[in-house]
Amino acid sequence: MMIQGRPISKGRARAQLVLLQRPFSFLGGVDPSTGKLNASAGHGGEVISGKVFAFPAGRGSTVGSYTILQMKRMRTLPAAIVNSKAETIVATGAVMAGVPMVDGVDLSLLKDGDSLTVDGDAGTLELEGVDEKHVVTSVLLHEGKILILKRSDKVGTYQCLWAGVSGYIEQGETPLETANKEIGEETGFRSAKLVKEGEVQSIRARNRVWRVHPFLFRVENDNPTIDWEHTEYRWISPEDVESYDTVPGYSRVLRALGF
Repeated sequence: MMIQGRPISKGRARAQLVLLQRPFSFLGGVDPSTGKLNASAGHGGEVISGKVFAFPAGRGSTVGSYTILQMKRMRTLPAAIVNSKAETIVATGAVMAGVPMVDGVDLSLLKDGDSLTVDGDAGTLELEGVDEKHVVTSVLLHEGKILILKRSDKVGTYQCLWAGVSGYIEQGETPLETANKEIGEETGFRSAKLVKEGEVQSIRARNRVWRVHPFLFRVENDNPTIDWEHTEYRWISPEDVESYDTVPGYSRVLRALGF
C-alpha cells in the first residue's frame, strides 16, 4: 500500500519501522554512539540505526541537528525519518546528514515492526504486506438514537462485533449508491433520508487499511428487518456507544458525522 506524504529530505530507503507515539528530541533521546533510544524516549533500548524511525514531530534544542550529524560520523543513523509534521531541527539534521525524510503522514496507519520503503524524493511510503479496502458505514438515526447491528459469525470480518450498516464499495458504484444499497439489504429501510456525508476515515487493523466513507441517514421508524449478516440490533444514544464492543474505528466514524 502506498501512502502519500510530503518530501523533506531526498533519498530512498527500505527497512523495518521503529514507531514512537510522542514528539522526540535527538538531543538526549538517543545515544549517538550506539543508536539506542534512551528511556526518556518511551522506547528505551530500541536501536534505530538502519531502521525507519517514525515519530509525530521533533522537539527540543537546535543541538539535535548536530546530534544527527554525530550519528552520521558514528554510522548509527536511522535509514529514514517519518513525521506527522516536520519541524526545523529534525528537517535540517536530516538534510545535512543525507537521511531520507517524509512528513505529512498519518502515523495511525503504521505499526511498529512494519517493513516499508521511504522515498524522500516523491514523499511516499510503501507499506509491504498491507492492503486497503474502501467501504461505507452508514449510521441510521431515529428520534435522537442511532442503530447498531451485531455482526453474525457468518460474515467475513469482525464477527460478533457491533457496527453500523457497512459494505464494500463495488467497482462502478459511488459510495452513496453503496450506502443506499446496503441499508436496503441489511435493514429493509427503502426510504432513508441522507442527512450528512462525513470525511473519509483511514483505519488500520492488522494488515489492512480501511478507507471508511461515513454517512448519516434518518429513518421514519425503528423496526428494521435485519438479514443474515446480523443477529440483533439496538437503538442507543450516541454517547453510549463506548459500552459496546464495536468494529475498529466506529467511534471515529461517529465523530466524523458530528456526534
